[in-house]
Amino acid sequence: MNPRILERDPSDPQKQKKEGVNPLLKLVLELGPLMVFFFANARGAWLSQKFPALAELGGPIFVATGLFMAATAIALIASWLLTRTLPIMPMVSGVVVFVFGALTLYLQDDIFIKMKPTIVNMLFGGVLLGGLFFGKSLLGYVFDSAFSLDAEGWKKLTFRWGLFFLVLALVNEVVWRNFSTDAWVTFKVWGIMPITLLFTFSQMPLIMRHSLEGKTGNEEKAGK
Repeated sequence: MNPRILERDPSDPQKQKKEGVNPLLKLVLELGPLMVFFFANARGAWLSQKFPALAELGGPIFVATGLFMAATAIALIASWLLTRTLPIMPMVSGVVVFVFGALTLYLQDDIFIKMKPTIVNMLFGGVLLGGLFFGKSLLGYVFDSAFSLDAEGWKKLTFRWGLFFLVLALVNEVVWRNFSTDAWVTFKVWGIMPITLLFTFSQMPLIMRHSLEGKTGNEEKAGK
């Protein structure tokens, strides 16, 4: 199935509502939970003193995990209220946060929350590469509203993103197993995002080469 089939009619009220969301607000919803996680881990002892109920969760990493789960839930609810849709990747990531966060708090073992990025990235990478094995460029179902690419473009982009997710999973394993908890939290918040942005921008030449909009524009110019 061509990913472009999923494109909605411009008059679709849900699409109009989604596009009307302020970009800054969207960024806050996506990065807010991570900022909460970083701050709570850095100031966990202070937060426990100010809010004694948080001390019941355990040390700073457990306080951070609990607040991370709460912030993730708030971000997903806000996203739903604003757009009446839940993006696939944040939704899947949120489910894993709740499951592994609950295990972290219940068992008082931070290994579970540290493994969460590994599980999520392996899941995304496995699904994307597995889809290609069965002839499906599944990335198109995620990014179809952002890009209009030909089949070859979606195939190449899906393959690259699949590998990238697996690399992120490997990097997370290396960091949390070989560095302190504080170093891992810092890398998770301030390292993964810049790496992801750089990778995204590095794919722009491929996107431009396979853009259907660019080809349509060139064909229209040639026909004049």
